[in-house]
Amino acid sequence: MDSKNVLLNDQQNEQQIGAKMKKNIPSLQKCRLFAGMSPADLEILLGCLQPRQKSFYKNNYILTTEESPNMAGIVLSGAVHIVSDDEHDGRRRIIERIENGGMFAADFCHAHHEELTVSAIAAEKTEVLFVDYRRILDACSSACTFHTKLLKNFVILQAKQKVALLKKLEHITQSTTRKKLLSYLKEEARLFEKSRFRIPFNHEELAHYLSVERSGLSAELSKMRRDGLIRYEKKHFELLVEL
Repeated sequence: MDSKNVLLNDQQNEQQIGAKMKKNIPSLQKCRLFAGMSPADLEILLGCLQPRQKSFYKNNYILTTEESPNMAGIVLSGAVHIVSDDEHDGRRRIIERIENGGMFAADFCHAHHEELTVSAIAAEKTEVLFVDYRRILDACSSACTFHTKLLKNFVILQAKQKVALLKKLEHITQSTTRKKLLSYLKEEARLFEKSRFRIPFNHEELAHYLSVERSGLSAELSKMRRDGLIRYEKKHFELLVEL
């Protein structure tokens, strides 16, 4: 293939990517990183960021511990689990769940090519938009007027994710499985602002998230239901105690 054909193919690929991005602008507007931006703003900004979009099936690895990422991931649909697999006992721990509009791997990009100490896995069928981290932090050559808003959104997004991790730390440092469950379920009820709610985890994932054994978690849930603290059916819970 001659250089002219290679150039033509590259241009066609860029046009296809650009068309795909334009089609997804309504979804992108729901992302926290692009909050408050009009479709016209986003179309210009995407030209600066030059993002890449990828699809992943459930349980597909998105990033592994062998990588040194320079692209931050933005969840367009589905969800991503940030996990740590213990090579000694084989246990998996869910560090964080990133849902629609959330971002992951930005911290590792900022650490200047440090290898990942965790992996990112698709919790369900998931669409991810990858953005060069440097293009978020650095002003673009075209002096994009929306970059200030982008940076502000980025700082807010990072802060909210840090708060969520602190909340998780509060759950998992409780002294018993029951206390861990009550801490987590009360926080979910507060977020939903009602006593009936649906959690994002199945029981195995919840055990991984709270750093407890699956069998112990299932046994404790049954005891809590028997003691009149909760009602539940799979992912659906009702909290019967005061917040």
